[in-house]
Amino acid sequence: MSAVEVLRGDVVEARHAVHIAVADAHGRVVARSGNGDGLTYFRSAAKPFQALPLVEEGVVSRFGISLQELALCCASHEGEPAHVAAVRSILSKVGVDEALFQCGAHLPFGPDASQELLMHGGQAMPIHNNCSGKHAGMLALAVGMGWDPMEYHRPDHPVQDRMLREILRWTGLDKAEVVTGVDGCGVVCFAVPLFQIARSFARFSAAAADNEGPAEIVRAMTTHPFMVGGTGRACTEVMEAAAGKAFVKLGAEGTYIGGIPASGLGFAIKVEDGGRRAVEVALVRVLEELGVFTETTVTTISHHGNPIVYNTRGEAVGEIRPNFRLKFESP
Repeated sequence: MSAVEVLRGDVVEARHAVHIAVADAHGRVVARSGNGDGLTYFRSAAKPFQALPLVEEGVVSRFGISLQELALCCASHEGEPAHVAAVRSILSKVGVDEALFQCGAHLPFGPDASQELLMHGGQAMPIHNNCSGKHAGMLALAVGMGWDPMEYHRPDHPVQDRMLREILRWTGLDKAEVVTGVDGCGVVCFAVPLFQIARSFARFSAAAADNEGPAEIVRAMTTHPFMVGGTGRACTEVMEAAAGKAFVKLGAEGTYIGGIPASGLGFAIKVEDGGRRAVEVALVRVLEELGVFTETTVTTISHHGNPIVYNTRGEAVGEIRPNFRLKFESP
């Protein structure tokens, strides 16, 4: 079984089953581990696709949305001050109020940001939601396209129809082949087989390498990785370590996707039990096997790729490690 293992001492105390697919821009699955056929929701890993219409429809240029703010539209952020300020900046440029947000409220994911908010008598607001950048982008798209921004989260709204069309565009599937649900932030989410997710990001990566619309999305994410996640986040630190060679995006329930524009490869990772601690370990191993990371780089981000398990006394008592290798297909 392809797995990420949790060791206490020399004993494997827990094991997370992992499924991985790697595809090229021609749609060929070039490497795999585990089962790539399982139906998998993109969840927040779809955000680069969902931000793309802002570039291609001229919304970014019309409203002067910065590269940093575009990165935030792709984010599942920590709700730190820079994230909240950038969301408000987008809304101000577009001319809409945050009262239109339909993403629901939660405290900032970042512990310092959450503590700071509560210490000053603040409360959780939709703008602190980790998906508020995506929702700001959706509101910007609605205004830019002349659509009523009210209830932009509804499945029958033109914004959500456009999100579906982007999924169909990059997966190459028909509408009947894509399963839909409701995401954690209230908008439509999409499920396809894992290998189809890998194919979609391979196509996106190849288009970015050809300097098409996706190039601006990849440029935003890789030059402003803090905006995609935040302090201490794996997605932020992995893209910093990759130094522009790869872009990655976390999805809920143990999903991570990414692309390598120079080689036109895309990959998708799914941890069967949804464990985030496992999917981050798997991500580092996949990037190492695909040649993005050297052994030295892997060591530098070992707190994500091979984290130590500590007890409440601060003693190192175990580790979390990948126990799989990609199986590369013959050409």
